[in-house]
Amino acid sequence: MAANDEPRPLHFIRQIVADDLASGKHGGRVVTRFPPEPNGYLHIGHAKSICLNFGLARENRGGVCHLRMDDTNPSKEEQEYVDAIIRDVRWLGFDWGDKLFYASDYFDRIYEYALDLIKKGKAYVCDLTADEVRDHRGTLTEPGKGSPHRNRSIAENLDLFTRMAAGEFPDGSRTLRARIDMASPNINMRDPVMYRILRAAHHRTGDKWCVYPMYDYAHCVSDAIEGITHSICTLEFENHRPLYDWFLDALETPHHPQQIEFARLNVTHTVMSKRKLLKLVKEGLVRGWDDPRMPTIAGLRRRGFTPESIRDFCERVGVGKNESLVDIALLEHCLREDLNKRAPRVMAVLKPLRVVIENYPEGMVEEMDAVNNPEDSSAGTRKVPFSRVLYIERDDFMEDPPRKFFRLAPGREVRLRYAYFVTCTSAVKDPATGEVVELRCTYDPATRGGGAPDGRNVKATLHWVSAAHARDAEVRLYDHLLSAEDPDDAGEGDAFMSAINPGSLQALAGCKVEPGLAAAAPGAFFQFERLGYFCADSEDFRPDALVFNRTVGLRDTWARAQGRKEPQARG
Repeated sequence: MAANDEPRPLHFIRQIVADDLASGKHGGRVVTRFPPEPNGYLHIGHAKSICLNFGLARENRGGVCHLRMDDTNPSKEEQEYVDAIIRDVRWLGFDWGDKLFYASDYFDRIYEYALDLIKKGKAYVCDLTADEVRDHRGTLTEPGKGSPHRNRSIAENLDLFTRMAAGEFPDGSRTLRARIDMASPNINMRDPVMYRILRAAHHRTGDKWCVYPMYDYAHCVSDAIEGITHSICTLEFENHRPLYDWFLDALETPHHPQQIEFARLNVTHTVMSKRKLLKLVKEGLVRGWDDPRMPTIAGLRRRGFTPESIRDFCERVGVGKNESLVDIALLEHCLREDLNKRAPRVMAVLKPLRVVIENYPEGMVEEMDAVNNPEDSSAGTRKVPFSRVLYIERDDFMEDPPRKFFRLAPGREVRLRYAYFVTCTSAVKDPATGEVVELRCTYDPATRGGGAPDGRNVKATLHWVSAAHARDAEVRLYDHLLSAEDPDDAGEGDAFMSAINPGSLQALAGCKVEPGLAAAAPGAFFQFERLGYFCADSEDFRPDALVFNRTVGLRDTWARAQGRKEPQARG
């Protein structure tokens, strides 16, 4: 374990690694890898794998984790995705040093290995179309049928494969397949395709290649080339493990990594498919891969999530063998716990209602001492301007309140946070609509700082901003993009689209915030007192155009469901 790391709960993969180290397996080394395909942005499901692979390397002295791009399908891959992956993994807090690799780094060696399998009689060129290959594969209860080209000679296969690589044949006309067992109960072992002809410019190798290796073949060879000890993947590859081992045994590679599978992360109100996320982007249902409603790491970052909260979430979810659906409320709980300790408190009014304190001297401005974070004594205080005209939340006033409404109403006294007790004397209405547009109040000068010398108390404390000093802001309120708890249960294919929540974004203009927020850095996070946690939008925020995203509300539904006490929202 790394010297500065806290002990972590033991799970079955940690146990396997510990046992391997104790026995001297793999030469006492721990070398893992995170191998994303650069065909989209990483999402919260990938974060679990990132934390697991890099975490295992970090926890074991001398451990190393590689970042390797699985760039074997140039028709779907882009440099934009490569850059995004690098940015996201680094933002999560992990570093690979000089161990950044690409499957394309090994195309020449992967090709030579394929020639070796042909020479051993363990691979052949097949002329069947993709549909014909699928028809010949058989079913779970019926064996497959051998290709009519399965018994070509070694010489003919070498000739055809080199001509495939030279570009003599059209796309899709031939493949290179492993010769294994068409009657195997494991369909993955029924002569899987190793190479296909694909004329597509590669983002790194250009037009050098017109044949590209399939994932099952290229992945295990890349692992072996890099000397990976523990090849950790999700359960969907469990039935591929015999093929992983077959390729490495047949090639007699110097290193034979150990494949270990774990349950992937599924979170409520999300889909964990890059194809589905790409559909949302392409159809304009979101504003891009980093839309704050997206479960991508880029989207979570833009919404205001912290890397610490995501790492904490992944640790709490744990690593197991059984698929499960994790409540997104747990992710939000981890974020609240982190931000509650670190986020500066500020006051903002999202739906402003004008308040005039009639007995407060005109032109006078006071500076009230406001606590930056009651959870952090070192955070100190700030000065907040107070004046005769203020804004409060429209929802904090009711002209005819129900019995348990304790906020402002005609004749009622409340506390203004850090300031004075005020009493509403009247409400001014728009004559055309009857809507309340302004409140008239009085204040008690003896209650400065929020306390009454005579000991009287009030039942509500309201946040506010000074009208003369407040800055206008746009505030974006985000909700679940997908309303269904398990959108993948909606049906096959793109049925998840029926679960899209039309109210997932509400943009509020004309919000009022403390003047100091104009100096915020893009991405900076805050607690808007009594409202929730917000961040300055990393793309649209400017000093002259303030834009804030609601990251998460204050109410912790997960903590309540677990019977835990929620952190108290001050004010």
